Amino acid sequence: MIGNDRLAVRKTYKLYVNGAFPRSESGRTYEVTDAKGHFLANAAEASRKDARDAVVAARGAFAKWSGATAYNRGQVLYRVAEVMEGRHVQFCEEVAAGEGLSASKARAAVDAAIDRWVWYAGWTDKLAAVLGGANPVAGPYFDFSTPEPTGVVAVLAPQQSSLLGLVSVLAPVLATGNTAVVVTSKERPLPAVTLGEVLATSDVPGGVVNLLTGDAGELGTWLAEHADVDAIDLTGAPSHRAMEFEREAAGTIKRVLRPPVTEPDWTADPGLARMTPFLETKTVWHPIGL
Repeated sequence: MIGNDRLAVRKTYKLYVNGAFPRSESGRTYEVTDAKGHFLANAAEASRKDARDAVVAARGAFAKWSGATAYNRGQVLYRVAEVMEGRHVQFCEEVAAGEGLSASKARAAVDAAIDRWVWYAGWTDKLAAVLGGANPVAGPYFDFSTPEPTGVVAVLAPQQSSLLGLVSVLAPVLATGNTAVVVTSKERPLPAVTLGEVLATSDVPGGVVNLLTGDAGELGTWLAEHADVDAIDLTGAPSHRAMEFEREAAGTIKRVLRPPVTEPDWTADPGLARMTPFLETKTVWHPIGL
């Protein structure tokens, strides 16, 4: 018989890069505690090399993900929500511990996060109709404008809202056909780590999402100046570093989504505001045949 005095299995969570779970190449880890300071787990602390590997993985996955039909992307993202629902209890425990919420408030946050993911999954095959269209021209031509994904998007996730905020910045990047390199909340990374496990067991191709646990101030600099990152979302950037990151991003002409002045209400209707910054408009002219 196993007694009640068995030792707990202390967890050391890894990164999620290219569909796998590698340790940080630096070997660094840090302790994750709950809202009261009690130990929860160890997490890998990503390095510059890890960030570069994540960008390589995201670039490699971009052609397949952006080339899939919008309807297929929606199906894949909906499958992620299904698997998240199966991990509902675990997400609730991690959100409650990390954010110091009651069980009911944590459950509401997890419900909202899954619902938000489903909401963005439903937008994948509707964006072209809403944001594109046929343009009137003075000549014998068809003229169409269609939205297309930007490419590899670096996302500095919210530091306070560990799951709902994370989903609210990641899902729109994926729904629009982009691939992502995400720096999670440093102090509250466990829901992001569990989301990585969800993605690994769903239909999302490896490399489409890459999750780095660690310091957004440290990793943000390298992602902002990386020449193969096409856009960056600075939502979770340290307030005193955001302008610095924006200047570094300008060096490679990135699209930049600036951080909010105050912590957003992540339960509010997001509209299209987080999808349009990572879309480009392609206009095609075609002669009208006789």
